[in-house]
Amino acid sequence: MTLHVAVLYGGFSTERPVSLSSGNACAEALEAEGFRVSKVDVGRDIAQVLKDLAPDVAFNALHGPFGEDGTIQGLLEFLEIPYTHSGVLASALAMNKEKAKIVARAAKIPMAESKLVNRREAGRTHVMPTPYVVKPVAEGSSFGVFIVRADHAHPPQELQSPDWAFGETVMVERYIPGRELTCAVMGDVALEVCEITSNDHAFYDYDAKYAPGGSNHVIPAAIPAAVSRRVQEAALAAHKAMGCRGVSRSDFRYDDLSGELAWLEINTQPGMTGTSLVPDIARAAGHSFGELLAWMVRDASCKR
Repeated sequence: MTLHVAVLYGGFSTERPVSLSSGNACAEALEAEGFRVSKVDVGRDIAQVLKDLAPDVAFNALHGPFGEDGTIQGLLEFLEIPYTHSGVLASALAMNKEKAKIVARAAKIPMAESKLVNRREAGRTHVMPTPYVVKPVAEGSSFGVFIVRADHAHPPQELQSPDWAFGETVMVERYIPGRELTCAVMGDVALEVCEITSNDHAFYDYDAKYAPGGSNHVIPAAIPAAVSRRVQEAALAAHKAMGCRGVSRSDFRYDDLSGELAWLEINTQPGMTGTSLVPDIARAAGHSFGELLAWMVRDASCKR
């Protein structure tokens, strides 16, 4: 029997363009793997659309609020449609950087000091010694992220703008110099560690993530084997502590000089575009893009 897979993509979060790219790439690859695929651009009528479509599996290619925060997962549970990636609790937990840090800290995963503050306060004065990073508590794709360097006399003034769209509370986190590392977990296996180098970008921002040529993925990362093991152990520990399922990706900073390794966050809905990290990391482990997606479809379930 040919499985009917509904690829959920698009949606209405700030990450809609990324999700459209992910969804189109996934739909094409799943069709090539022999699945019957329906692409569903998610709107407010998604419950009725899925009831009428009656797919065997929902492949979740949504990003951002409503797509990776437990919302769509709860709906899929209610409709009893098996789905990919993490379940309701893990998705909601991982989406909130502060809540995720509480759980990661309890699991003894190393991380940098951070605090939550009102975004206007963070825009008025340095609430932490420079250098530090300001980031929204519940956004992805580096939206609303600022690195405040030691020579910055003032914090980011965008935080006080009436057009600010990323919530009233932000996380301020000590900046760790050095390398940008990431590690994907597939099932219960931590794959190779990847180092990300951004071309002409201050950090791994939106353009570095999604623009062709915006970044380079070095797999395996050119770091000592002992550091790679530490990253893999921390990524797997975070995956398990949050209760993640399917595929997740944890991001890290590593300071060559001090040897400090800091876990930053876990992504339960990693991007699946042509320039995305997880497909590249999976390829290094011997899994083609199609094979990775087919594994995710077969891993799908309810009550995740």
